[in-house]
Amino acid sequence: MTLLMAARHLLAILLLPFMVVVVIPRWVIRAWAMSDTRWQPGLVATTGYVAGAVIFLTGFAFFAWCIGLFARVGKGTLAPWDPTRRLVVTGPYRYVRNPMITGVLTMLVGESVTLGSRALAFWAATFFVINTIYFAILEEPGLERRFGDEYRRYKSSVPRWIPRRTPWENV
Repeated sequence: MTLLMAARHLLAILLLPFMVVVVIPRWVIRAWAMSDTRWQPGLVATTGYVAGAVIFLTGFAFFAWCIGLFARVGKGTLAPWDPTRRLVVTGPYRYVRNPMITGVLTMLVGESVTLGSRALAFWAATFFVINTIYFAILEEPGLERRFGDEYRRYKSSVPRWIPRRTPWENV
C-alpha cells in the first residue's frame, strides 16, 4: 500500500468510524452521566468488562478485515467521497452486504456491555437505524449506478444485515 493510500484510509477512518466509536460515545457518556447506568462493582461488573472487551475486539477485528478488503480488492476506502473502484464480494461480503457496519456496531455493543451503559446501547441502536436508512436511500442506489448488474445480482442474493448460511458464489 502506498503512503497516499494509507493516508486516504487513515483520514476516512478518523472521520467516520473513529467519530462513531470514540468521539460520540465519549460525548454520550458525559452528556447522560447523571441518568445512565453502570455496572456495580463485583462479579457482574467483572463479567461485563470481560464480555464487553471480547465483543469489542471481535467487532474491531471484523472491521479491520473489511478495511483490508476495501484497500486490496476494492482499491478504495470506506469513505463515500473516496469509494472503492471495484465491488467487494469476497470474505465476509459473501455472507452479508454490510459487514463493516456490523463490525462498527459490534464495537459499540462491546462498549455498552463493558460499561453497562444503557445510553451507549441507545447510541448503538440509533447508529443501526441511521445506517439502515442511509443504505436504503443513498448507498445502495449509488452502488447500482456505479456497478450496475453486478451489484444488482449481488444485492438480490446477499442480505443487507442477516448473514446467509452459505457463502455467495459470484458466477
